[in-house]
Amino acid sequence: MTNKLKEHFPMIRDREESALLVTDIIVELEDGTIANVEVQKVGYHFPGQRSACYSADMLLRQYKRVRNQQKDKFSYYQIKSVFLIVLYESSPKELKAFPQRYIHRSKQIFDSGLQLELLQEYVMISLDIFHMTMQNKNIETKLEAWLTFLACDYPEKIIELIIKFPEFKPMYETLYRMCRNVEGVMGFFSEELRIMDKNLVEYMVEEQQKEIEENERIIKEMKEEAESIRKEVEASKKEAEASKKEAEASKKEAEESKKIIKEKDEQIRKLVKEIEGFKK
Repeated sequence: MTNKLKEHFPMIRDREESALLVTDIIVELEDGTIANVEVQKVGYHFPGQRSACYSADMLLRQYKRVRNQQKDKFSYYQIKSVFLIVLYESSPKELKAFPQRYIHRSKQIFDSGLQLELLQEYVMISLDIFHMTMQNKNIETKLEAWLTFLACDYPEKIIELIIKFPEFKPMYETLYRMCRNVEGVMGFFSEELRIMDKNLVEYMVEEQQKEIEENERIIKEMKEEAESIRKEVEASKKEAEASKKEAEASKKEAEESKKIIKEKDEQIRKLVKEIEGFKK
């Protein structure tokens, strides 16, 4: 990035200022195109709205810069495209809904077929989904090589990548040196967006805390319900045992009654025999 570009896209945060962001870099290509490249450890909530805000911020800053430089000679033709490229280590739920697609590209178009250069384009890359699709698969294309470089830290994959694409070896060496100086990995964006991201992280933490509390409430209710069921089972068990005892007592009483009846029958038969003996 040139010094002039730094004036319009100030460096104001680094990796340690955001728990979710790995790096955020704005670059200017030879044709003047501006690209904001982000790597997010965990995808922010509302990725569409956030991306639109960042893209609009880059476009407005480019407009102000070119307008100030050209003054009366300014023309909208001098405004170049802005790209927002976001790589997710852990994709947000919106991208996880597409488990077979790890690259999503977007640009503004008209449904009538009208061709106008609207300047704002987006690329979202799910490194976690790419990593899953590459399991048990060899690196074949340059795109797969680049995404492997960005997504994978397994030694065997790194060796495979360097063997097939030797040009990545110096990049790993550069990366190693950068990792020894983490403060050198800086981000570039406006103060307003930094505050928005900070608030968004706080919102996500609050949402996570609410989810944890809700889960704890559900677990507590489940425990209470389980305890209630346990008590009901114990009561039913005691009732069953009492019924069993009653049944056993009734059975015993019935057997006693049967025995008495049998004894009475024997007495009657004897008496009948005695009466018949007197008659003879």
